[in-house]
Amino acid sequence: MFLSGLEMEHAITKKVIGAMPEDKTALKPHEKSMSAIDLAWHIASSEVWFLDGIAEGKFAAEEGTRPAGMDSFAKILDWYGAEYAAQLAKVKALSGEKLVQPIDFYGMLNLPAVAYLSLLNNHSIHHRGQFSVYLRLAGAKVPSIYGGSADEPFQPAS
Repeated sequence: MFLSGLEMEHAITKKVIGAMPEDKTALKPHEKSMSAIDLAWHIASSEVWFLDGIAEGKFAAEEGTRPAGMDSFAKILDWYGAEYAAQLAKVKALSGEKLVQPIDFYGMLNLPAVAYLSLLNNHSIHHRGQFSVYLRLAGAKVPSIYGGSADEPFQPAS
């Protein structure tokens, strides 16, 4: 149930990140906000990090900073597509027994592995919503996410 939903969300996230013009990497709506490129990296890398933690049965320390080579939205999307697919395949291969095994989350949570799929999804939706605001501020078109947008209206099937 979770995995098919995550695959749908992944496609939407790639569409949203891909809508950002490459010349807007430094865009920040507020001084406390992440830059657009850092937010895109955070979304992509955290999804891969969550999947890896679920597959491995433990969460490694998160890097936190964008690697030097990830300096464009296109590069992030290439990395995200490949790494997400690899980690998702590992999660899909887990047994039911492994999916119900609790995983410690830095002493704050200790949930069954499968529960972190929901946390991954909620975290990504939250930041993808932020990123859609960045798109509007960049003058880019906001793609449909769960229905139409002002730039990509809902089109019922014919």
